[in-house]
Amino acid sequence: MVLIMLIATLYSPLSSFLMAQQTTAGRRYLRAFVSGFFVAVPVTVTVLDRFAYVARVEGASMQPFFNPEGGLKSDIVLLNRWSVRNYQVQRGDIVSIVSPKNPQQKIIKRVIGLEGDFIRTLGYKNQYVRVPDGHFWIEGDHHGHSLDSNSFGPATWTSSSCHR
Repeated sequence: MVLIMLIATLYSPLSSFLMAQQTTAGRRYLRAFVSGFFVAVPVTVTVLDRFAYVARVEGASMQPFFNPEGGLKSDIVLLNRWSVRNYQVQRGDIVSIVSPKNPQQKIIKRVIGLEGDFIRTLGYKNQYVRVPDGHFWIEGDHHGHSLDSNSFGPATWTSSSCHR
């Protein structure tokens, strides 16, 4: 019994010291997290606004390249805003544009033709169309299941973001 009391007496100051150290370390970690958070958020917002952002590809219009299984799964892509700002989009690139039917929605399609190209359409007003300056022709990979230039005509540079 005396031995237990002696051990308890020796550990009591030690445990108080350890608890105080843990509290100080916890505060240091909290301060580091908060200061890192207030640096990371503005940097992340700037990067996502100026250079790139993450988007979800839903639906069947880009099958089999995106969403090959269909169903409830959606593919995720990184869209490169910088390329579009510098007009560095090429045929075959995947772009995201504001939907002409619903301005709150973005659609993701493949660039088929650039300004000045002649395109053979798949059901647009004319069988052949010249893509006007400042525009490009986009189509979904899954023809017949896509809202694309065959439905609404050439897309403009100002309504798009690019993914490579």
